[in-house]
Amino acid sequence: MDVLARVDEALEVARRSDHGRHAELLVSDGPLRQSLITLIEGVELPAHNSPPAASILVLRGEIEIIGTEPDLLTQGALKALTHVRHGVVAKRDSAFLLTTVTGIVGTDSHDERKL
Repeated sequence: MDVLARVDEALEVARRSDHGRHAELLVSDGPLRQSLITLIEGVELPAHNSPPAASILVLRGEIEIIGTEPDLLTQGALKALTHVRHGVVAKRDSAFLLTTVTGIVGTDSHDERKL
């Protein structure tokens, strides 16, 4: 699968969406999930819990991770997501690959700190 080839199509779907976003699951293997997520400039994913393990790779655009320590990520940036509640805001039309590991018995998804 050519993930970069999917970015333009996924951004077009997000532009047509009432919510300005689109997500599609690319890989699902046991607890591993990899999703392509696109957000149109200004769109925010509200604060949510993080899974036991996650990383984000920006494929296009610029996003801000909002949590205990806001972080601006641009194309090519790779970041491990912390185990705290966080949100995402698109500073420009953006696409990112979200890799998560879910459903691991005995692991918490986040700590109790609030944004």
